Amino acid sequence: MKRRDYATACIVFVVLTLGTGQGLVAQDALKGKKLIEWGWDEPDTRSIRQNVRKMEQMPFDGLVFHVAGSKSGNFVWEMWGGRRFELAEFQGAINDLKATPFQRLTDRFLRVNVTPGKVDWYDDQAWAVVLQNSTVAAQIAKQGGCKGFMFDVEQYEGQLFNYGKQKHRDSKSFAEYQAKVRQRGREWMKAVGGQFPEITILLTFGYSITGGLPKNRAGASYGLLADFLDGMLDACSPRTRIVDAWEGAYTYKRKDQFRKAYDTIKVKSAEWSGAGEKYRRVQAGFGIWMDCNWRKAGWHVDDFAKNHFTPAEFEAAVRSALEVSDEYVWIYTEQPRWWTSEQLPTAYIDALRNARAKPKGQ
Repeated sequence: MKRRDYATACIVFVVLTLGTGQGLVAQDALKGKKLIEWGWDEPDTRSIRQNVRKMEQMPFDGLVFHVAGSKSGNFVWEMWGGRRFELAEFQGAINDLKATPFQRLTDRFLRVNVTPGKVDWYDDQAWAVVLQNSTVAAQIAKQGGCKGFMFDVEQYEGQLFNYGKQKHRDSKSFAEYQAKVRQRGREWMKAVGGQFPEITILLTFGYSITGGLPKNRAGASYGLLADFLDGMLDACSPRTRIVDAWEGAYTYKRKDQFRKAYDTIKVKSAEWSGAGEKYRRVQAGFGIWMDCNWRKAGWHVDDFAKNHFTPAEFEAAVRSALEVSDEYVWIYTEQPRWWTSEQLPTAYIDALRNARAKPKGQ
């Protein structure tokens, strides 16, 4: 074969194998990626067990859920407070998870909040309660066959990570608080990992919300979160996975926005972290809020142009997020309800399915 013919043959082989290249690259970028549902329709284990077949008709690989105990108290919203929970209270929830014949919803995450979040970092007795409750959460997730936690670190109530709001701020420096909070992060991760070494933890927020470099954190409302995360990374087992699930992507429509966020997670946040090489275990994920800004603009089921995302824009955003993420993308909603189909136009369900399908014409 002549050299020119050989070169031509190679080009033909590449074209036939890869097509234009765009479709195959895009499709390869979707392999192994997971879509997780989370929103105001967050179910408990009984609801999942009763409705799993209907729920698995939706194009998700997993979901975020909460558990109900046999006694009074709201575990998710009280676990970082003074109420001490015991595993026995949640045996019914564990039984629900074990008895549910999951097929599609393989990646299940127990919601874990940092509420009420008024714990004094220097109070060993109060902190022991937090560790006990976190241990219980890990046992529930492990015994229930879950992937891990959706760790919601938003300060809904107490200003847990705000140095300016700490009890001993007048007598203890920011550096002293950083050391103590990092210690607590290590203790928390050891408690959780001791029960569930291979746990995956999705973080609603990572280092980007903490103020960046340490010198900028003393006045940031989430400044101490970075130290807690550093402590977590200090104590992670080799099998533990930490995902910065980047709630900041809620409004994104363009792929370059996801790429910039990915760079912040993988490169800039590594510089902001004090965990050194252990930061390399952090993966990048994204959250997308389908009915974003509905309080001001409304959620329109019959005039999609008035929504933040039209179905086409939603499809494009989800596809971009999946292509750029390391694995996980989660879809957040408040008005639309995926599990009951309330205020959920079929066009948005189709858009989600299309987002993860083979590109048209490929």
